[in-house]
Amino acid sequence: MDEFAGKVAVVTGAASGIGRALAERWAGLDMKLALADIEAEPLDEVAEALRAGGTDVLAVPTDVSDGDQVDAFARATLDEYGAMHLLCNNAGVGGGGPMWTLTEADWRWVLGVNLWGVIHGIRAFVPHLVAQGEGYVVNTASVAGLSSPPMLGPYNASKHAVVTISETLRAELGMLADGDFGVTVVCPGWVRTRIADSERNRPDELRNPETEDSPSRDEVAGALDSALETGMEPEELAEMVEQAVRDERLYVLTVDDWTPMLRERLETFVAEVDPPGAAAGASSPD
Repeated sequence: MDEFAGKVAVVTGAASGIGRALAERWAGLDMKLALADIEAEPLDEVAEALRAGGTDVLAVPTDVSDGDQVDAFARATLDEYGAMHLLCNNAGVGGGGPMWTLTEADWRWVLGVNLWGVIHGIRAFVPHLVAQGEGYVVNTASVAGLSSPPMLGPYNASKHAVVTISETLRAELGMLADGDFGVTVVCPGWVRTRIADSERNRPDELRNPETEDSPSRDEVAGALDSALETGMEPEELAEMVEQAVRDERLYVLTVDDWTPMLRERLETFVAEVDPPGAAAGASSPD
């Protein structure tokens, strides 16, 4: 995809972090924007800031884990613009801990946003891309979708699923006789976002009751915040995503330091041995 001006970009999780950076990137290329986020007020603030710069913006508060809400977002987008060309399934949340300590609510929350949000986006928007004969899909995964770090079971599962969904979608769109389609899956390492504070958006019905044994949310978020502070800026990642879309490249990896680990992991599959960190008693990374 190399023509952007006047076309329509859809971005979920657009009120902050990577989603906001993507929205700003596409606005800078003179695209029209359909933005969604579960946080209505921050979403409106982003939309107003972009409109002040001359961008045509539709903002629809949306919980991407709810298929009906994503369907409504798609209808609103098509009613407003009549078409859409670039779909960014970006909304995501964090969450984890030893898997035997996690509740069903923990799994439902993370998988609902990170996995079902992508599924709903594909189901609601991609048929329109196919019907019009052109379009591009960007799914935000993580380097955790290519590895299996401890303490992140639900997150890892969701991001692995997003990677394979993206690969499969690319293959399926490539089977169509007519049309110009592309898919990119973004697998960043640490990025300076508010994902450590994503608990703020957990629905009440999926919250766990606080107990004396519950880990301090502030402590968990503080540790993750420290790691995120070492990461890249969302705007830098958005620039990489734009280039990947222009090049029609499937994967976006952000840090060369991850390459040896990923190569070793692939080699363990072929050798049928444990991947790095999977041995019994292996310690968590610092």
